[in-house]
Amino acid sequence: MSVPVAPTGPTVAAPARILVIDDELQIRRFLDISLRAQGYQVALADTAGAGLEMLATRGADLVILDMGLPDRDGLEVLGELRLWSTVPVIVLTVRSSEREKVAALDAGANDYVTKPFGVQELLARIRALLRVLPDGGGMSVIFDDGHLRIDLASRMVSLGGQPLALSRKEYALLAFLAAHAGRVVTQPQLLRELWGPTHVEDTHYLRILVAKLRQKLSDDATNPRWIVTEPGVGLRFISPD
Repeated sequence: MSVPVAPTGPTVAAPARILVIDDELQIRRFLDISLRAQGYQVALADTAGAGLEMLATRGADLVILDMGLPDRDGLEVLGELRLWSTVPVIVLTVRSSEREKVAALDAGANDYVTKPFGVQELLARIRALLRVLPDGGGMSVIFDDGHLRIDLASRMVSLGGQPLALSRKEYALLAFLAAHAGRVVTQPQLLRELWGPTHVEDTHYLRILVAKLRQKLSDDATNPRWIVTEPGVGLRFISPD
């Protein structure tokens, strides 16, 4: 007896997921209504912490980020986000000077819209970025040698098949080094990325953090498997190649 097979139609792409991180309730509501009317899926966060957690746990195809958040500066949020994701980011800013816009782009933003803004302009910029990066540009597994696995999409690190508990800074350091595998990353660069530009001389911060990370990885500094110290220069993550 033959089993009827349902006819297959064209594959319909899932609607793009947009994460809005803005502390102004009116703007969140306005963007929620406007974006949903265009068929997008929308997630809303009113703080940097909540937004980063949503992005890490749920993912997104594009982020709209307010630069004036109550808990974190927008540039700092961009810097942390770019340690583990390449999702397109449009920043919303009241800072109209060229210097501020350049700073946002240098920190990792893909585009910016100055408040107050027209929704049609914002929608056009969203469409342009989603056309360029249809998959959202997200990174997933950045490293897996069969023993150590670093998955940026889920912000998970496992060692020998078991989840490895890392602090936020330990994870940020490991992810940043792995993203630059095979290259020497200087101490000032790491200090700037992890603690900000005012801490580029605080090398003891990095020394303590590296020691803790190595201990959790069981990575011997004298015979390293993953993290190599280049004396007087910085650190290098050993490339699998």
